[in-house]
Amino acid sequence: MKYQDYKTRAFDIMFSLAVLTITLPILAITALLVGAKLGRPIIFKQTRTGQAGRNFQIYKLRSMTDECDEHGALLPDAERLTRFGKFLRAWSIDELPGFINVLKGDMSIVGPRPQLARFLELYSERQLRRHLVKPGITGWAQVNGRNSLDWESRFELDVWYVENKSFWLDLKIIFLTFIIVFRREGINAVGHATMPEFRGDEIVTEQFE
Repeated sequence: MKYQDYKTRAFDIMFSLAVLTITLPILAITALLVGAKLGRPIIFKQTRTGQAGRNFQIYKLRSMTDECDEHGALLPDAERLTRFGKFLRAWSIDELPGFINVLKGDMSIVGPRPQLARFLELYSERQLRRHLVKPGITGWAQVNGRNSLDWESRFELDVWYVENKSFWLDLKIIFLTFIIVFRREGINAVGHATMPEFRGDEIVTEQFE
């Protein structure tokens, strides 16, 4: 591990511990509300791809119901995302458990957002470069449009970050993230309740939290 990596790791740990300590009351109250309004499990877990293509389980507060149609298939996101779930997403409260992923070493504070494991085989050679670093709670794409961006633009911003990564750039992204969250910008893709799934050259709407 390079000195810069040690520096980043130390910052990740200290920042995550600070955030989790400060937001513990919010997490506790929100967890109770999630259980009452959306049911269990309270923590949403999903397999995502991290650095060097290694998979891990990401943690988020649940923000959708598990309602299904008559055939047992999950209803579209727009029908499962309640007003309460929209509130959690708007203020990024659902992302707070992700700091546990940072403490575990699966993620960093700043980096490309981790995507579904099945996306890995769909990336172009250039897009695969986003896995040269750890995925992040926030990233360059998140402060330059967030979910309002199309997939190609998001991944290009991710690769730009990888190619220009520095501690000072990370601090800038963290600062801009607070502004974006406060303004509640770019929460959803245009015309979608959440985000259409990436299918390489083809994009379709599918359950994605």
